[in-house]
Amino acid sequence: MELGVHLPLADLGQGLPSGRDLRSYAALAAELGFTAVAANDHLVWRTPWLDGPTALAAVCGSTGRMRLVTSVALPVIRHPVVLAKGLAALATLADGPVVAGLGPGSSREDHRLVGIPFDQRWARFDEALRSVRAVLAGESVPDGSFYPGGGAVLSPPAGSVSVWSASWGSSARLRAVARDADGWMASAFHMQPGRFRSARAELDTHLLAVGRDPATFGDLVATTWLYVTDDRLVARWLVEEILAPLLGQDPESLAAHLPIGPSEHCARVLSDYATAGAGTVLLWPLSDPLRQLELVAEQVRPLVLG
Repeated sequence: MELGVHLPLADLGQGLPSGRDLRSYAALAAELGFTAVAANDHLVWRTPWLDGPTALAAVCGSTGRMRLVTSVALPVIRHPVVLAKGLAALATLADGPVVAGLGPGSSREDHRLVGIPFDQRWARFDEALRSVRAVLAGESVPDGSFYPGGGAVLSPPAGSVSVWSASWGSSARLRAVARDADGWMASAFHMQPGRFRSARAELDTHLLAVGRDPATFGDLVATTWLYVTDDRLVARWLVEEILAPLLGQDPESLAAHLPIGPSEHCARVLSDYATAGAGTVLLWPLSDPLRQLELVAEQVRPLVLG
């Protein structure tokens, strides 16, 4: 199992990072052997948030051959042709490969702001995914119910960009991932290792049903919030006062299956994902991000199984 990192784009009490901060973080991640750097995408959230695709482009000169990952970008919110044009530019600018992780977006407010009914998000997403793939492949943009393409072809193409789809594990969406995407993105705070294992097994069944080889179909676990500390009071405070209110989730469940706490606990959580078959886990430090990357490399990663 590989370890990657999220760009720390949200204000979790220490303010928003500067461009220099993000470039230093990305460069250190590359130096320490993390294999991917990712950016999430929201227009608005419960806390101030830097634009994800813009931030990813800002660090692409500091990441070497690391994979650049959108985790996930929102073609329904941004418009699929506009997003695909940006992804093609990112692939041209970056030294490493680009993974376009896509999803419909789970924020009603994001959809309201751009005038899109929230209940249309999945129908729009399935159509938008086809438009993104067409643009990246240098093909004519298809006409659809929501997004008229008119046969336009955008340049430059970026056929090297792989297009992955996000799902929290419903049967319908896993079937769509198997049909339409190049890889699957799960979320650590929505899917514990046991559920990841069973969802991956179901995904493999859907892949075989459409004639695809599960062995060549990648996956990753995103939004794995992290903080390595031997101070259990600090760990508890981060979960109960910062993370649980932010995510609207039960603090005990978060504490049990996220790598927040002593290095041994963090390694056990990550080992559980490795044992469950996860290909990559993306870590998001809750605070002091540079030091946290060092602690993972020094104290956690050597203990992770798999």
